[in-house]
Amino acid sequence: MFIDSVELTVHSGKGGQGAVSFRREKFVPKGGPDGGDGGDGGNVYFLVDKNTHTLAHYKGKKVLKAQNGRPGEGRKKHGKKGEDLILIVPPGTQVFDAKTNELLLDLVEDGQKVLFLEGGKGGKGNWHFKSASNQRPTYAQPGLPGKTRQIRLELKLIADVGLVGFPNVGKSTLISTISNAKPEVANYEFTTLTPKLGVVRVSEFESFVMADIPGIIGGASEGKGLGLQFLKHIERTKSLLYMIDITSYRDPVTQFKTLQKELANFSEELAKRDYAIALTKIDSLELDEANARIDAFLEAIKLSPTSNNRYGLDERYHFYLQELEEYEPKNPYFVFGISAVAKINIEPLKYALYDLVKKARSE
Repeated sequence: MFIDSVELTVHSGKGGQGAVSFRREKFVPKGGPDGGDGGDGGNVYFLVDKNTHTLAHYKGKKVLKAQNGRPGEGRKKHGKKGEDLILIVPPGTQVFDAKTNELLLDLVEDGQKVLFLEGGKGGKGNWHFKSASNQRPTYAQPGLPGKTRQIRLELKLIADVGLVGFPNVGKSTLISTISNAKPEVANYEFTTLTPKLGVVRVSEFESFVMADIPGIIGGASEGKGLGLQFLKHIERTKSLLYMIDITSYRDPVTQFKTLQKELANFSEELAKRDYAIALTKIDSLELDEANARIDAFLEAIKLSPTSNNRYGLDERYHFYLQELEEYEPKNPYFVFGISAVAKINIEPLKYALYDLVKKARSE
């Protein structure tokens, strides 16, 4: 199971005790106090690392502590600072107070390092307390205690395009075909149990990130199937690609309407995102049958086929495509058939999605 939410108790380190010590050297009859200071306790940091993709490495861990500072020693030797606790998390991690649900940190930038809890200060050694009236102080400060916080970490993937569809509609096949992601692909439902990110290269200097989200079913917004734990990953995506299996026993229009309903129930904001539709597995049908199903789908959602073929689509198949300058998010930017296996319309899909991504980024 994908670990995308974990609860932890984290502690910063306690400061080290200051030392009580007196100078003892041969031929120095009046050595004074020389107790060193205790070391500071270790801090707790969050570090964002794009090479980390889940919170699974915290599975089974309940309490994490930074190291305590070492006590001071004689000859004014300072105690060693406690080792910091660095919590490495993937981009998109949010840190909540486990008791109040207050959002404490939203960690999205790779390389971002944030101080979360400071360690306790080390206590001062007895040499600090020497005075004319007290030339033999026998007191040193204890170190200050560290801080403790109960937190919940939640991961929401960051991607330019999120793939949305029922199980086994070809999401994993598509992302493995056009990106560097290598998800498991098989002919049964719920093959994908963890979200996958892939970088889609459009040119040498242009690319976008695509997220393969585990299959959504009716009632997902209420927790059915893989439920809410994966719906929330789509929240950060800038654009959505609905993938509809045109050969499925589920009616394509029903698939689309169900997906729209589940997203809207989960988040009205999410339902307003720019989107497009890919009708998958068209290579499994005869050409006339595929076009008849494409036309029926377009008619059902009140759209008509278009002839503007600026992306070089396979013209054997009917399609719908808006002008980007006139694009209205209430309608899909495009609707056309694809086959990731037979590589039908895969390159045009890549370029069309990149135009949609550029529009979302500019906004």
